Amino acid sequence: MAVKVLVVDDSGFFRRRVSEILSADPNIQVIGTATNGREAIEQAQALKPDVITMDYEMPMMDGITAVRNIMQRCPTPVLMFSSLTHEGARVTLDALEAGAVDFLPKNFEDISRNPERVKQLLCEKIHTIARSNRRSLSPQPAASAAAPARPAVRPASTASTLSRPAVAPAPAAVSSAIPKRKPYKLVAIGTSTGGPVALQRVLTQLPANFPAPLVLIQHMPAAFTKAFAERLDKLCRISVKEAEDGDVLRPGLALLAPGGKQMMVDARGMVKILPGDERLNYKPCVDITFGSVAKSYADKVLAVVLTGMGADGREGARLLKQTGSQVWAQDEASCVIYGMPMAIVKANLADAVYPLDDIGRHLVEACI
Repeated sequence: MAVKVLVVDDSGFFRRRVSEILSADPNIQVIGTATNGREAIEQAQALKPDVITMDYEMPMMDGITAVRNIMQRCPTPVLMFSSLTHEGARVTLDALEAGAVDFLPKNFEDISRNPERVKQLLCEKIHTIARSNRRSLSPQPAASAAAPARPAVRPASTASTLSRPAVAPAPAAVSSAIPKRKPYKLVAIGTSTGGPVALQRVLTQLPANFPAPLVLIQHMPAAFTKAFAERLDKLCRISVKEAEDGDVLRPGLALLAPGGKQMMVDARGMVKILPGDERLNYKPCVDITFGSVAKSYADKVLAVVLTGMGADGREGARLLKQTGSQVWAQDEASCVIYGMPMAIVKANLADAVYPLDDIGRHLVEACI
């Protein structure tokens, strides 16, 4: 059955081009268009599409407000179009927090110059997010406006202020109620689609005195990772920054791999940032970072694989397991896309499988 898509944009040219590109795929059907956020809400309720493509800047009602309303009234996977700028990154992160599943750069030149590549990317995204878990599509409150960064004492109720998806218990064969406690030298977290919100929900549960350094690998364009790191740093009690070549790991600091490049860590705890290899699908790549920390820290790594499409992280996790490190996976029910964690579970590499909202708490239990 074809994926039904609603296209929302105030530009007639962009609506037509997106509709043409999608309609060329026999497994995608454009069932309607809208020119602003209000129309988008009405059409979403009336047409019940499988996926909505959404612009941000529109008259009457902007895209973020529309996404938030759609998630409250008729939760539907949304693909945002954004500009590859710092401001575009900020807006896109707001949209993801409001409930959008994924995003694509909105570049008119690319549409004209590389139509086949644009068609491939867009159709792949549509098919991927059409399979996303609708139970995970809940708006996230803007915590940055409500709480100061890194308060000295974390209220006991803070961890539950973020929206909790309806989750089912993880499979008994790999679920673990109490994580294994040991003096981990590093926590490494890899993720992709759905990852920005998932990382926020995990990292905001960590106290300022979290004793282990962290490295974060999120599939994301180069223009977005700095803004994402800044956002996490404002929300979290630990420190978060975009990793730079020569950075040194330290407790309570999370280093986010820069988009378009690869991040490795040596035995001294020094970060190496390398150019993105064109032969690799992902820049940054979870396997690359996981493999480097397996070599440098042997059995002293706690790795976590969160929501995302594909299997990036599986081979790196295999190397970590061979050295005696622990690997956790997010459970299916709380994932936006159960791809990367599923690859870990199916390869029998998961020491534990946890719902998203339990992972931060378990990290604290395992490391403190």
